[in-house]
Amino acid sequence: MSDHKYWLGFSLVPEIGIKRITLLLNAFGSLANAWAASSTQLQQAGLDQTPIANLLRFRKQLDLDAEMAKVERSGAWMLPLKDDRYPALLAKQPDSPPVLYIRGTLTSQDERALSMVGTRKATTYGRDAAYHLAKNLVKHDVTIISGLAHGIDSAAHRGALEGGGRTIAVLGCGIDKIYPSDNTKLAHQIIEQGALISEFPIGMPPESRNFPRRNRVISGLSLGVLVVEAPEKSGAMITASVAAEQGREVFAVPGNIFSPASTGTNRLIQDGAKLVTNVNDILNELNITQNAFETRTITEKIAPSTDLEENILEHLGLDPIHVDEIVRLSGLPVATISSTLTILELKGLARSVGHMQYCLVPDM
Repeated sequence: MSDHKYWLGFSLVPEIGIKRITLLLNAFGSLANAWAASSTQLQQAGLDQTPIANLLRFRKQLDLDAEMAKVERSGAWMLPLKDDRYPALLAKQPDSPPVLYIRGTLTSQDERALSMVGTRKATTYGRDAAYHLAKNLVKHDVTIISGLAHGIDSAAHRGALEGGGRTIAVLGCGIDKIYPSDNTKLAHQIIEQGALISEFPIGMPPESRNFPRRNRVISGLSLGVLVVEAPEKSGAMITASVAAEQGREVFAVPGNIFSPASTGTNRLIQDGAKLVTNVNDILNELNITQNAFETRTITEKIAPSTDLEENILEHLGLDPIHVDEIVRLSGLPVATISSTLTILELKGLARSVGHMQYCLVPDM
Protein backbone atom coordinates (compact mmCIF):
# COMPACT_ATOMS: atom_id res chain seq x y z
CA MET A 1 0.00 0.00 0.00
CA SER A 2 2.98 2.35 0.57
CA ASP A 3 3.38 3.21 -3.12
CA HIS A 4 -0.34 3.78 -3.78
CA LYS A 5 -0.03 7.51 -3.21
CA TYR A 6 2.71 7.73 -5.83
CA TRP A 7 0.57 5.88 -8.36
CA LEU A 8 -2.13 8.41 -7.55
CA GLY A 9 0.31 11.29 -7.92
CA PHE A 10 1.62 10.23 -11.32
CA SER A 11 -1.93 9.58 -12.57
CA LEU A 12 -2.71 13.26 -11.88
CA VAL A 13 0.21 14.59 -13.94
CA PRO A 14 -0.71 15.52 -17.54
CA GLU A 15 0.97 13.51 -20.29
CA ILE A 16 2.16 10.77 -17.97
CA GLY A 17 0.19 7.63 -18.69
CA ILE A 18 0.86 3.96 -18.13
CA LYS A 19 3.66 3.73 -20.74
CA ARG A 20 5.68 6.50 -19.11
CA ILE A 21 4.91 5.21 -15.62
CA THR A 22 6.27 1.81 -16.69
CA LEU A 23 9.38 3.51 -18.07
CA LEU A 24 9.91 5.28 -14.73
CA LEU A 25 9.38 2.06 -12.76
CA ASN A 26 12.00 0.31 -14.82
CA ALA A 27 14.44 3.19 -14.44
CA PHE A 28 14.03 3.93 -10.72
CA GLY A 29 12.76 0.67 -9.24
CA SER A 30 9.80 2.34 -7.54
CA LEU A 31 7.48 5.25 -8.14
CA ALA A 32 8.55 6.76 -4.80
CA ASN A 33 12.08 7.10 -6.20
CA ALA A 34 10.77 8.44 -9.51
CA TRP A 35 8.62 11.03 -7.71
CA ALA A 36 11.73 12.38 -5.95
CA ALA A 37 14.01 12.26 -9.01
CA SER A 38 15.72 15.37 -10.38
CA SER A 39 15.07 16.82 -13.81
CA THR A 40 18.39 15.40 -15.04
CA GLN A 41 17.61 11.95 -13.70
CA LEU A 42 14.16 11.99 -15.31
CA GLN A 43 15.72 13.01 -18.64
CA GLN A 44 18.30 10.24 -18.37
CA ALA A 45 15.45 7.78 -17.71
CA GLY A 46 13.98 8.71 -21.09
CA LEU A 47 11.24 11.18 -20.16
CA ASP A 48 10.61 14.05 -22.59
CA GLN A 49 10.77 17.71 -21.59
CA THR A 50 7.02 18.38 -21.46
CA PRO A 51 6.12 15.53 -19.04
CA ILE A 52 9.22 16.41 -16.98
CA ALA A 53 8.04 20.01 -16.68
CA ASN A 54 4.54 18.84 -15.77
CA LEU A 55 5.88 16.48 -13.11
CA LEU A 56 8.14 19.12 -11.54
CA ARG A 57 5.22 21.56 -11.40
CA PHE A 58 2.62 19.13 -10.07
CA ARG A 59 4.76 17.60 -7.36
CA LYS A 60 5.21 21.10 -5.91
CA GLN A 61 1.43 21.58 -5.93
CA LEU A 62 0.24 18.15 -4.80
CA ASP A 63 0.06 16.89 -1.25
CA LEU A 64 -0.20 13.16 -1.93
CA ASP A 65 -1.43 12.32 1.57
CA ALA A 66 -4.19 14.91 1.16
CA GLU A 67 -5.08 13.45 -2.25
CA MET A 68 -5.35 9.98 -0.69
CA ALA A 69 -7.58 11.44 2.05
CA LYS A 70 -9.88 12.87 -0.67
CA VAL A 71 -10.36 9.37 -2.06
CA GLU A 72 -11.19 8.01 1.38
CA ARG A 73 -13.67 10.81 2.09
CA SER A 74 -15.48 10.06 -1.17
CA GLY A 75 -16.25 6.55 0.10
CA ALA A 76 -14.03 5.02 -2.60
CA TRP A 77 -10.84 2.99 -2.66
CA MET A 78 -8.02 3.22 -5.17
CA LEU A 79 -6.53 0.39 -7.20
CA PRO A 80 -3.19 0.85 -9.04
CA LEU A 81 -2.50 -1.18 -12.17
CA LYS A 82 0.21 -3.27 -10.51
CA ASP A 83 -2.13 -4.38 -7.70
CA ASP A 84 -3.12 -8.05 -7.98
CA ARG A 85 -6.78 -7.06 -7.55
CA TYR A 86 -6.77 -4.89 -10.69
CA PRO A 87 -9.17 -6.43 -13.28
CA ALA A 88 -7.10 -8.89 -15.30
CA LEU A 89 -8.85 -8.27 -18.65
CA LEU A 90 -8.36 -4.51 -18.43
CA ALA A 91 -4.77 -4.85 -17.26
CA LYS A 92 -3.83 -6.55 -20.54
CA GLN A 93 -4.76 -3.46 -22.57
CA PRO A 94 -1.84 -1.24 -23.64
CA ASP A 95 -3.63 1.93 -22.49
CA SER A 96 -4.95 0.65 -19.16
CA PRO A 97 -5.74 3.40 -16.63
CA PRO A 98 -2.85 3.68 -14.14
CA VAL A 99 -5.37 3.79 -11.29
CA LEU A 100 -9.03 2.98 -10.81
CA TYR A 101 -11.28 4.58 -8.21
CA ILE A 102 -13.89 2.14 -6.93
CA ARG A 103 -17.00 2.32 -4.78
CA GLY A 104 -18.25 -1.17 -4.02
CA THR A 105 -16.52 -4.50 -4.53
CA LEU A 106 -14.74 -6.43 -7.25
CA THR A 107 -14.80 -10.23 -7.28
CA SER A 108 -13.32 -13.04 -9.35
CA GLN A 109 -16.75 -13.51 -10.96
CA ASP A 110 -16.26 -10.17 -12.72
CA GLU A 111 -13.86 -11.87 -15.12
CA ARG A 112 -17.03 -13.40 -16.64
CA ALA A 113 -18.36 -10.03 -17.70
CA LEU A 114 -20.38 -8.75 -20.63
CA SER A 115 -20.74 -5.07 -21.44
CA MET A 116 -24.17 -3.87 -22.57
CA VAL A 117 -24.43 -0.49 -24.24
CA GLY A 118 -26.87 1.46 -26.37
CA THR A 119 -28.73 4.67 -26.98
CA ARG A 120 -29.93 6.98 -24.24
CA LYS A 121 -33.12 7.52 -26.27
CA ALA A 122 -34.15 3.87 -26.16
CA THR A 123 -37.48 2.53 -27.36
CA THR A 124 -39.65 0.25 -25.24
CA TYR A 125 -38.31 -2.65 -27.29
CA GLY A 126 -34.71 -1.67 -26.61
CA ARG A 127 -35.21 -1.20 -22.87
CA ASP A 128 -37.07 -4.52 -22.60
CA ALA A 129 -34.35 -6.36 -24.53
CA ALA A 130 -31.58 -4.90 -22.35
CA TYR A 131 -33.45 -5.56 -19.11
CA HIS A 132 -34.40 -9.17 -19.84
CA LEU A 133 -31.07 -10.17 -21.39
CA ALA A 134 -29.21 -8.76 -18.38
CA LYS A 135 -31.61 -10.35 -15.91
CA ASN A 136 -31.13 -13.77 -17.49
CA LEU A 137 -27.37 -13.46 -18.04
CA VAL A 138 -26.70 -12.87 -14.34
CA LYS A 139 -28.42 -16.20 -13.62
CA HIS A 140 -25.36 -17.71 -15.30
CA ASP A 141 -23.00 -15.71 -13.06
CA VAL A 142 -22.20 -13.19 -15.80
CA THR A 143 -21.43 -9.69 -14.49
CA ILE A 144 -23.12 -6.91 -16.49
CA ILE A 145 -21.04 -3.81 -17.23
CA SER A 146 -22.47 -0.55 -18.53
CA GLY A 147 -22.18 3.22 -18.18
CA LEU A 148 -25.07 4.32 -15.91
CA ALA A 149 -26.56 6.48 -18.69
CA HIS A 150 -30.27 6.79 -19.37
CA GLY A 151 -31.89 4.30 -21.74
CA ILE A 152 -30.13 1.02 -22.49
CA ASP A 153 -27.45 1.39 -19.78
CA SER A 154 -29.99 1.92 -17.01
CA ALA A 155 -32.19 -0.95 -18.24
CA ALA A 156 -29.19 -3.32 -18.28
CA HIS A 157 -28.13 -2.35 -14.75
CA ARG A 158 -31.69 -2.76 -13.45
CA GLY A 159 -32.09 -6.15 -15.11
CA ALA A 160 -28.89 -7.39 -13.47
CA LEU A 161 -29.91 -6.03 -10.06
CA GLU A 162 -33.41 -7.49 -10.19
CA GLY A 163 -31.98 -10.80 -11.37
CA GLY A 164 -29.92 -10.90 -8.17
CA GLY A 165 -26.60 -10.62 -9.99
CA ARG A 166 -23.59 -8.36 -10.15
CA THR A 167 -23.28 -5.21 -12.22
CA ILE A 168 -20.57 -2.57 -12.66
CA ALA A 169 -21.08 1.02 -13.82
CA VAL A 170 -18.12 2.81 -15.40
CA LEU A 171 -18.32 6.57 -14.96
CA GLY A 172 -17.17 9.42 -17.19
CA CYS A 173 -16.55 11.66 -14.17
CA GLY A 174 -14.99 11.50 -10.73
CA ILE A 175 -16.13 8.67 -8.48
CA ASP A 176 -17.54 11.26 -6.07
CA LYS A 177 -20.09 12.40 -8.66
CA ILE A 178 -23.10 10.54 -10.07
CA TYR A 179 -24.01 11.30 -13.68
CA PRO A 180 -26.79 11.57 -14.60
CA SER A 181 -27.82 12.78 -11.15
CA ASP A 182 -31.30 11.26 -11.39
CA ASN A 183 -29.64 7.83 -11.44
CA THR A 184 -28.29 8.36 -7.91
CA LYS A 185 -30.60 5.74 -6.40
CA LEU A 186 -29.64 3.25 -9.10
CA ALA A 187 -25.94 4.00 -8.48
CA HIS A 188 -26.28 3.19 -4.78
CA GLN A 189 -28.03 -0.09 -5.63
CA ILE A 190 -25.14 -0.92 -7.96
CA ILE A 191 -22.63 -0.27 -5.16
CA GLU A 192 -24.50 -2.84 -3.04
CA GLN A 193 -24.40 -5.53 -5.77
CA GLY A 194 -21.25 -4.60 -7.63
CA ALA A 195 -19.26 -1.42 -8.10
CA LEU A 196 -18.93 2.04 -9.56
CA ILE A 197 -15.58 2.49 -11.33
CA SER A 198 -13.82 5.59 -12.65
CA GLU A 199 -10.34 6.40 -13.88
CA PHE A 200 -10.97 10.13 -13.42
CA PRO A 201 -9.73 12.02 -10.36
CA ILE A 202 -11.93 13.11 -7.49
CA GLY A 203 -13.98 16.16 -8.45
CA MET A 204 -13.77 15.65 -12.23
CA PRO A 205 -17.07 16.76 -13.85
CA PRO A 206 -18.71 14.68 -16.62
CA GLU A 207 -17.07 16.44 -19.56
CA SER A 208 -17.77 15.18 -23.09
CA ARG A 209 -14.09 14.42 -23.73
CA ASN A 210 -14.15 11.88 -20.88
CA PHE A 211 -16.65 9.50 -22.43
CA PRO A 212 -14.52 7.98 -25.22
CA ARG A 213 -11.95 7.12 -22.52
CA ARG A 214 -14.76 5.76 -20.34
CA ASN A 215 -15.98 3.58 -23.24
CA ARG A 216 -12.61 1.85 -23.67
CA VAL A 217 -12.77 0.82 -20.00
CA ILE A 218 -16.31 -0.53 -20.43
CA SER A 219 -15.18 -2.82 -23.23
CA GLY A 220 -11.78 -3.53 -21.65
CA LEU A 221 -13.39 -4.98 -18.53
CA SER A 222 -15.46 -7.51 -20.47
CA LEU A 223 -15.24 -10.64 -22.60
CA GLY A 224 -17.56 -9.05 -25.14
CA VAL A 225 -19.78 -6.07 -25.87
CA LEU A 226 -23.49 -6.29 -26.66
CA VAL A 227 -24.99 -3.29 -28.46
CA VAL A 228 -28.71 -3.49 -27.76
CA GLU A 229 -30.03 -0.47 -29.63
CA ALA A 230 -28.02 2.36 -31.19
CA PRO A 231 -28.13 4.77 -34.12
CA GLU A 232 -25.23 4.90 -36.59
CA LYS A 233 -23.48 7.79 -34.86
CA SER A 234 -23.42 7.14 -31.13
CA GLY A 235 -21.18 6.40 -28.20
CA ALA A 236 -22.35 2.77 -28.25
CA MET A 237 -21.03 2.34 -31.79
CA ILE A 238 -17.71 3.85 -30.70
CA THR A 239 -17.61 1.32 -27.86
CA ALA A 240 -18.25 -1.50 -30.35
CA SER A 241 -15.39 -0.26 -32.52
CA VAL A 242 -13.03 -0.06 -29.54
CA ALA A 243 -14.12 -3.54 -28.44
CA ALA A 244 -13.18 -4.97 -31.84
CA GLU A 245 -9.76 -3.28 -31.62
CA GLN A 246 -9.29 -4.81 -28.16
CA GLY A 247 -10.07 -8.27 -29.50
CA ARG A 248 -13.44 -8.52 -27.77
CA GLU A 249 -16.49 -10.28 -29.20
CA VAL A 250 -19.11 -7.87 -30.54
CA PHE A 251 -22.81 -8.76 -30.30
CA ALA A 252 -25.89 -6.87 -31.47
CA VAL A 253 -29.66 -7.18 -30.98
CA PRO A 254 -31.52 -6.83 -34.29
CA GLY A 255 -33.98 -3.96 -34.43
CA ASN A 256 -36.88 -2.49 -36.32
CA ILE A 257 -35.69 -1.50 -39.83
CA PHE A 258 -37.87 1.62 -39.66
CA SER A 259 -36.42 2.81 -36.34
CA PRO A 260 -33.46 5.25 -36.35
CA ALA A 261 -32.50 3.76 -32.97
CA SER A 262 -31.67 0.44 -34.66
CA THR A 263 -29.65 1.57 -37.69
CA GLY A 264 -26.36 1.08 -35.87
CA THR A 265 -27.12 -2.34 -34.43
CA ASN A 266 -28.44 -3.64 -37.74
CA ARG A 267 -25.31 -2.43 -39.52
CA LEU A 268 -23.12 -4.15 -36.92
CA ILE A 269 -24.86 -7.42 -37.76
CA GLN A 270 -24.29 -6.81 -41.47
CA ASP A 271 -20.60 -6.22 -40.70
CA GLY A 272 -20.25 -9.50 -38.81
CA ALA A 273 -21.37 -8.89 -35.23
CA LYS A 274 -23.05 -11.89 -33.61
CA LEU A 275 -26.84 -11.56 -33.81
CA VAL A 276 -28.45 -12.01 -30.38
CA THR A 277 -32.02 -13.12 -29.75
CA ASN A 278 -31.49 -14.81 -26.38
CA VAL A 279 -28.80 -15.41 -23.75
CA ASN A 280 -27.71 -18.69 -25.34
CA ASP A 281 -26.37 -16.78 -28.35
CA ILE A 282 -23.97 -14.99 -25.99
CA LEU A 283 -23.13 -17.87 -23.65
CA ASN A 284 -22.30 -20.21 -26.53
CA GLU A 285 -20.13 -17.67 -28.34
CA LEU A 286 -18.16 -16.83 -25.19
CA ASN A 287 -18.01 -20.51 -24.20
CA ILE A 288 -19.58 -19.78 -20.82
CA THR A 289 -21.05 -22.89 -19.21
CA GLN A 290 -24.79 -22.65 -18.67
CA ASN A 291 -26.28 -23.67 -15.36
CA ALA A 292 -29.52 -25.37 -14.42
CA PHE A 293 -31.46 -22.11 -14.52
CA GLU A 294 -32.13 -22.46 -18.26
CA THR A 295 -33.86 -25.80 -17.83
CA ARG A 296 -35.72 -24.68 -14.74
CA THR A 297 -37.28 -21.65 -16.39
CA ILE A 298 -38.61 -23.76 -19.25
CA THR A 299 -40.36 -26.21 -16.94
CA GLU A 300 -41.52 -23.70 -14.36
CA LYS A 301 -42.82 -20.97 -16.68
CA ILE A 302 -46.09 -19.59 -15.37
CA ALA A 303 -49.01 -19.98 -17.77
CA PRO A 304 -52.39 -18.22 -17.92
CA SER A 305 -54.85 -20.05 -15.69
CA THR A 306 -58.21 -18.83 -17.04
CA ASP A 307 -59.86 -18.31 -20.41
CA LEU A 308 -60.09 -14.61 -19.59
CA GLU A 309 -56.33 -14.35 -19.09
CA GLU A 310 -55.72 -16.22 -22.35
CA ASN A 311 -58.13 -13.89 -24.13
CA ILE A 312 -56.28 -10.78 -22.94
CA LEU A 313 -52.87 -12.27 -23.77
CA GLU A 314 -54.00 -12.90 -27.34
CA HIS A 315 -54.30 -9.15 -27.81
CA LEU A 316 -50.87 -8.35 -26.35
CA GLY A 317 -47.64 -8.28 -28.29
CA LEU A 318 -44.13 -6.96 -27.83
CA ASP A 319 -45.27 -3.53 -29.01
CA PRO A 320 -47.34 -1.61 -26.42
CA ILE A 321 -51.10 -1.49 -26.85
CA HIS A 322 -53.51 0.88 -25.08
CA VAL A 323 -56.18 -0.49 -22.74
CA ASP A 324 -58.85 1.19 -24.89
CA GLU A 325 -57.67 -0.80 -27.90
CA ILE A 326 -57.86 -4.05 -25.92
CA VAL A 327 -61.44 -3.10 -24.97
CA ARG A 328 -62.27 -2.58 -28.63
CA LEU A 329 -60.67 -5.84 -29.76
CA SER A 330 -61.97 -8.06 -26.96
CA GLY A 331 -65.38 -6.51 -26.32
CA LEU A 332 -64.75 -6.85 -22.56
CA PRO A 333 -65.44 -4.15 -19.96
CA VAL A 334 -62.49 -1.92 -19.09
CA ALA A 335 -62.71 -2.87 -15.40
CA THR A 336 -62.40 -6.58 -16.26
CA ILE A 337 -59.43 -5.92 -18.54
CA SER A 338 -57.67 -3.75 -15.97
CA SER A 339 -58.00 -6.33 -13.17
CA THR A 340 -56.87 -9.15 -15.46
CA LEU A 341 -53.85 -7.17 -16.64
CA THR A 342 -52.88 -6.66 -13.00
CA ILE A 343 -52.94 -10.44 -12.46
CA LEU A 344 -50.90 -11.00 -15.64
CA GLU A 345 -48.34 -8.47 -14.39
CA LEU A 346 -48.03 -10.31 -11.08
CA LYS A 347 -47.46 -13.56 -12.99
CA GLY A 348 -44.74 -11.92 -15.08
CA LEU A 349 -46.63 -12.42 -18.34
CA ALA A 350 -47.45 -8.78 -19.10
CA ARG A 351 -46.05 -5.42 -18.14
CA SER A 352 -47.22 -1.83 -18.02
CA VAL A 353 -45.12 0.64 -20.01
CA GLY A 354 -47.07 3.68 -18.75
CA HIS A 355 -49.94 5.77 -20.08
CA MET A 356 -52.34 2.76 -19.82
CA GLN A 357 -50.28 0.77 -22.35
CA TYR A 358 -49.26 -2.86 -21.92
CA CYS A 359 -47.13 -5.42 -23.70
CA LEU A 360 -45.96 -9.01 -23.31
CA VAL A 361 -42.90 -9.80 -21.23
CA PRO A 362 -40.42 -11.17 -23.80
CA ASP A 363 -38.89 -14.60 -23.25
CA MET A 364 -35.11 -14.14 -23.48
